[in-house]
Amino acid sequence: MEKIIYILILIILENSDFYKNIETIYNPTTYDFLVNKNIKLNESYMPNDLELIDKNFSLEEKYLRKEAKLAFEKMASDAKEEGYTIIAVSTYRSYNYQEKLYSNYVKEKGFYYADMASARAGHSEHQTGLAIDIADHTLDYDNFENTKEFNWMKNNAYKYGFILRYPKAKFHITGFKYEPWHYRYVGKYIAKYIYENDITLEEYKKKYT
Repeated sequence: MEKIIYILILIILENSDFYKNIETIYNPTTYDFLVNKNIKLNESYMPNDLELIDKNFSLEEKYLRKEAKLAFEKMASDAKEEGYTIIAVSTYRSYNYQEKLYSNYVKEKGFYYADMASARAGHSEHQTGLAIDIADHTLDYDNFENTKEFNWMKNNAYKYGFILRYPKAKFHITGFKYEPWHYRYVGKYIAKYIYENDITLEEYKKKYT
């Protein structure tokens, strides 16, 4: 089954409009703006309100934009009170950092896998300062889907303004494979709508932009 899915993804990649007719954005002001394979941030973009996440809820020094950071800390704190451990393992990344990360994927896994699993520089949500990769106490985000923390996030993240950014069976829309650990801050109202309607940020923006 996994091999079949991979083949289908390759077919989609080869016949898609991903990384074509790219639009560049420079100073986004909202929390719901799109960054994907057709919309990129310019090389020098860095949010001016990045703040350090409480070390009790992060692996080493991790930064998010202020509103997203406060929302994440509230979410992680509430989860902890209910017996769950939510840890931020990857947050803001610079353009240059993402460029190196993507290049490593290409060298180790090949071009197609890299485009399935990692964003090219400028196209990463992590550069927005609004995206966060999450793990439980094991710090193994690759196994996050199999944890009780994942189930808690699936049912509660939207209440704090976060969405599961790359859901199952949405590759043809998002351009990225399923990532149960990757969440994006968009604000409570939009997060609730996306959650209740089981759609992606792309689908929401297409409907309301």
